Amino acid sequence: MEVGGIQALRRWRAEQSGRVGLVPTMGALHSGHQALMTRARTESDLVVASIFVNPLQFGADEDFVQYPRPIEEDLKKCEEAGVDFVFAPALAEMYPSAPEVRVVAGRMGAVFEGAARPGHFDGVLTVVAKLFTLIAPDVTVFGLKDIQQFVLVKRMIADLNFDIELIGLPVVRDADGLAMSSRNSYLAADDRARALAIPRALSAAAEAAERGRGTAKASTGDGSSGSGTGAGLPAAVEAAALAELEPAAERGDLEIIYCSLVEAATLQPCPPDFTGSALLLVSATVGGTHLIDNLPLEF
Repeated sequence: MEVGGIQALRRWRAEQSGRVGLVPTMGALHSGHQALMTRARTESDLVVASIFVNPLQFGADEDFVQYPRPIEEDLKKCEEAGVDFVFAPALAEMYPSAPEVRVVAGRMGAVFEGAARPGHFDGVLTVVAKLFTLIAPDVTVFGLKDIQQFVLVKRMIADLNFDIELIGLPVVRDADGLAMSSRNSYLAADDRARALAIPRALSAAAEAAERGRGTAKASTGDGSSGSGTGAGLPAAVEAAALAELEPAAERGDLEIIYCSLVEAATLQPCPPDFTGSALLLVSATVGGTHLIDNLPLEF
């Protein structure tokens, strides 16, 4: 496995042939990241993992400085996952000066996580576009925990004509149900226990959706689901999640940032009679740590 910055990457890339897969990361790797690398290996001949804590996606009061950077541990995890090249550029290589030209995430980047963290997705898309240009991958693998990021990267690939296949890997969870995240390392043991209200909320929403589908099927009398949902089911699913989150917020266990059911393709709120692919998006602060999660649903 080779490790280097921009010049080393260019030399290495010029010597390679075959299909190249990219897994972009900010480091502080865990088994969820390794799952992305393993999937990239199955889709390509060579795998590049990037490790770069991107300042453009952090707000002024966020955790850019304290974001964990255990580079030696990260390199070991990359090697275990069969990565061929780790692109670990210095900050001055990626941004010799403050960039004047950036990618703008648009409407879908201004809602939910983008509203909570203004400018976040402009920074994400800018660095991802730079990675795509520098590495020229054939395929890239992203985790679906950051589902809004995935939707925006998918749109950027289409809008900017990147010839790259995008693959999303389902959320990887710890045994207690909490979605794996580098920021979980910030959680004290009691905060982690409080954070479990988030996966409980998603489970409650999934159960509400299943009950609603069963009711809709029974109402047709022939075992079919008709339009696919009962009227008002999206609202009932969202309410089921909030029924778990709001008591936790009242106890002071967490602060709800958002909990919304949206159309998967547009991130617009689901109307009462919605049918199709949806996402329940949840974000909360637990003990000062910003956590996100989501649940894909079909109506």
